[in-house]
Amino acid sequence: MRIVNLYKFLVGKKEFVLSKQVLRSGTSIGANIKEAIGGQSEKDFLSKFAIAYKEARETKYWIKPLIDRSFLEFKQTEFLLNDCDELCRIIAKIQITCKEKYNS
Repeated sequence: MRIVNLYKFLVGKKEFVLSKQVLRSGTSIGANIKEAIGGQSEKDFLSKFAIAYKEARETKYWIKPLIDRSFLEFKQTEFLLNDCDELCRIIAKIQITCKEKYNS
């Protein structure tokens, strides 16, 4: 929901291009995790988590130009950037654990 609120805030500031990118990648993280949970196979599960990981990294990427272009201040986005880092760590750990489980 933070990403959706960020999008609404940016649209209110008349920023339409980067806001759509951050909305797309930011909401894709959860969608891919939900898809992974309903995955058809172990390979499908890991593939969806890999996509979620990439989307978390991409979301962090899109936030940075918003700061650079003065649409946001770092203090406004610090928690979002930290969320992206934390999600990456969690997703990576899940991937490692699953690969170890599936390969044993």
